[in-house]
Amino acid sequence: MQSRFHALRLYSRVNTQLKFKFDFPTQPRTKYSILPNLIPNQQFHSTQNTKSEFNSREGLERDEFIGSVADPGEREVFRRDPNDETALEIQNLLKIRRDSSVSGIERALHLCKLSLTDDLVLNVLKRHRSDWKPAYVFFNWASRCGIESGYSPGCGVHNEILDILGRMRRFHEMTQLFDEMSKRKGLVNERTFGVLLNRYAAAHKIEEAVNIFYKRRELGFQLDLIAFQTLLLSLCRYKHVEMAEFLLHSKKNEFPADIRSMNIILNGWCVLGSLREAKRFWNDIIRSKCKPDKFTYGIFINSLTKAGKLSTAVKLFQAMWEKGCKPDVAICNCIIDALCFKKRIPEALEVFREMNERDCHPDVATYNSLIKHLCKIQRFKKVYKLLDEMEQMGCLPNARTYVYLLKSTKTPEEVPWILERMERNGCRMNSDSYNLILKLFMDWDCEEKLKSTLDEMERNGMGPDQRTYTIIIHGLYDKGRIEDALSYFKQMTSMGMVPEPRTMLLVNAMNIKLKEEREAVPEGKGLGNNDDSTRPSSRRGRKKSAL
Repeated sequence: MQSRFHALRLYSRVNTQLKFKFDFPTQPRTKYSILPNLIPNQQFHSTQNTKSEFNSREGLERDEFIGSVADPGEREVFRRDPNDETALEIQNLLKIRRDSSVSGIERALHLCKLSLTDDLVLNVLKRHRSDWKPAYVFFNWASRCGIESGYSPGCGVHNEILDILGRMRRFHEMTQLFDEMSKRKGLVNERTFGVLLNRYAAAHKIEEAVNIFYKRRELGFQLDLIAFQTLLLSLCRYKHVEMAEFLLHSKKNEFPADIRSMNIILNGWCVLGSLREAKRFWNDIIRSKCKPDKFTYGIFINSLTKAGKLSTAVKLFQAMWEKGCKPDVAICNCIIDALCFKKRIPEALEVFREMNERDCHPDVATYNSLIKHLCKIQRFKKVYKLLDEMEQMGCLPNARTYVYLLKSTKTPEEVPWILERMERNGCRMNSDSYNLILKLFMDWDCEEKLKSTLDEMERNGMGPDQRTYTIIIHGLYDKGRIEDALSYFKQMTSMGMVPEPRTMLLVNAMNIKLKEEREAVPEGKGLGNNDDSTRPSSRRGRKKSAL
């Protein structure tokens, strides 16, 4: 495999260095959802990972990620999972051949003489979750090539490519693929319907989502209550709560309402931020034959805290204890987080202490709420004590824990220590962690560490995604690199990513600004990088007026 991809690896390394050519002036800095899974066996894509991706090894080169963000003499280096190596090489090939024809890409893949498996194909697809074109080309090639070698993609692979196409709003391709899956036995499962419902609801295609639900019967699946609740959950997740409630009432003869279905709707109003509707539906539940359970109380308490009604939420929380309806850890976490947000940290710590006394053991979310707010007020001694306590109790910190720690850093030298502790506890980096580190190094003007973060992020199939490009575009603009920022915007849109509205406003302002500067330059003179008019100092002063 190494010889097979040797030329591609060399090309990719050079191409990456040219692609991320930052030249920032470095200046010295002074050191200064409560609702759990209501639907059993329905799993949707999550960005949270719990297993470690790196293993320590001595004698590696300095381009490993944690080592590269540390200063010389302080580097700890780690080994990547060898099973990812082939997928990484395929990713590099697809990247290099991005502008080639489909037939050219397929010829290059044929020359690699790959041994296809579901694990390998899934690994490649997951590295292109924000870039549907190479993912779709590779999937189609693997499906056709597999006929010759005896490989046939399973339902997991088909569901992954469906999810990618739906995320990037490629509904024509998604529908075409689903129709092909429907004709073959064993490719459509509950996860398939979950993906389709999720993606149609996210695109506000409510009618299509409902049609997919009723298509279950055609494909031999039952139209049962669990499936109906999955539909309600998908609609509520993407703010179509009114439609979900209408379906709940209009289909009550087919699917009698139970407390689980009503909890989904109540949580939908809570997530939507409508306390008025949440109160109305809470009263409907109280008047109905359905008896509120812990989840019902937890959802409504969460709604009250989000609306700033903390006193009412605390009273309801205390009433649960008095009525013998013991709050679970999720409800306690909600109260603790709300108390911390209102800077009532001593009261939050008291609830935390009472949890242990009442045999309600705290989980990682409990500790995260306390750590998040303690970091904000810079009580790091207490933070480290909680971290040690988590490790001793076997409640290991997750990616979000380390995000809060990273957000509290003031200098680049603090980052390696956090990453090393993260690695030691077996916590895997996710796209949010990478993007946060990327933003920190962008703000600190750490060119080399910024490059190493981007490289490692891409190698691990975590991006670049929409958030990555947003950080780079806005960061380059802040530093006066308008042409570079526009170049990354063009690259972002070419991958089918939809920019945030604020990024579109910024890009429009940059295009106007660039046009004005070019018109102001006398004929025969260019806007070179050494031109004073393009220096960061001249742009910073006019940023507000440009917008």
